[in-house]
Amino acid sequence: MSGGGGRRLVVEADGGSRGNPGPAGYGAVVMDAASGDVLAETAEFIGRATNNVAEYRGLIAGLLAARTVDPAASVRVRMDSKLVVEQMSGRWKIKHPDMRPLAAEAGGVFPGGTVSYEWIPRSRNGHADRLANEAMDAGGRGESWRPSEPPGAAAEPEPEPEAAPVVPAVGWGGDPGTATTFVLLRHGETELTPQKRFSGSGADPGLSAAGRRQAAAAAAHLADRGTVRAVVTSPAARCRETAEAVANALGVDARVEADFREADFGDWEGLTFDEVRERHPEDLAAWLRSPEARPTGGCESFTAVARRVAVARDRAMARFAGRTVLVVSHVTPIKSLVRLALGAPPEAVFRMELSAASLSAVAAAPWSSATDRTHREHRNHLVRHSLSEGEVRLG
Repeated sequence: MSGGGGRRLVVEADGGSRGNPGPAGYGAVVMDAASGDVLAETAEFIGRATNNVAEYRGLIAGLLAARTVDPAASVRVRMDSKLVVEQMSGRWKIKHPDMRPLAAEAGGVFPGGTVSYEWIPRSRNGHADRLANEAMDAGGRGESWRPSEPPGAAAEPEPEPEAAPVVPAVGWGGDPGTATTFVLLRHGETELTPQKRFSGSGADPGLSAAGRRQAAAAAAHLADRGTVRAVVTSPAARCRETAEAVANALGVDARVEADFREADFGDWEGLTFDEVRERHPEDLAAWLRSPEARPTGGCESFTAVARRVAVARDRAMARFAGRTVLVVSHVTPIKSLVRLALGAPPEAVFRMELSAASLSAVAAAPWSSATDRTHREHRNHLVRHSLSEGEVRLG
């Protein structure tokens, strides 16, 4: 690299995507090569993009920030992206059409010969990585990234992580603690769903073609929001397929939780409501009257399902405290979680409609007594894929 007439600068840049493609952002820091002083920081949430696009955008932003510091500087770029470093160094060809204009833009920020590139391991690129994650976190909240302190300011202790939502105190109680947000996703359709047949723990159908489209639509929606940090799923095939679509989009693993399974409907499995009413009229009438009643065959009541679902929720709350967790489950467990969150009576489950691939959200906080204390919020956004119109509808 030929020396410029200005100072020597170091640019460290990084970019990331939560889903690849998914919610993406970049971060870059400009430092004085001699002293190591931080001269500038920049970061931005860029919406849905791939890792490589985000990395190139981080490089461009870092070079532009360096040019603002000193347009006559010589610059050493350090990144943990082997691809970007090798391509910008001229040793690898740029084959992807999306990368070529970005590489050309980066190459035009400074005169030729004044910028050199060095690959560093990710562990040495922590500053830029932190900025990129701050930008993605801000974007997930619908905010723009802002620097935590002016570059060059006196060092202070690391700030505490952003506080999770705190549940407002209700009545005479004290502070219920830090809330964990549960995003509740019913699995996509199976062949039984449009026929409105009972499909509990006794049957295990997979997703239909429509169900797979619904799962993909839900995955894209949640990836765009970028707020979910963990995925937990019922062990049923239809839930695992739905959960895996979302987990792949988010770049996380799906964790199986058996207590989020559907109720076992016993002799009613595979039957329509009318068929059950014809074959087991007294059992059905009792089941509709009381959440303590069980389907024919001595299986679970709604009350029993709610108890085990509450235990599973509390386990997830302990494991993922203060974070946003996606739970992929079924009609009865999700209705039970919403009912518990609202403090509604058990009979409320009979008054809820829950479509395939629909999304609900509740925020739950730990509480010292046996009475659940939760944020009284319920949002139900239906994610449907229209075969005739070929679009995703959120309503």
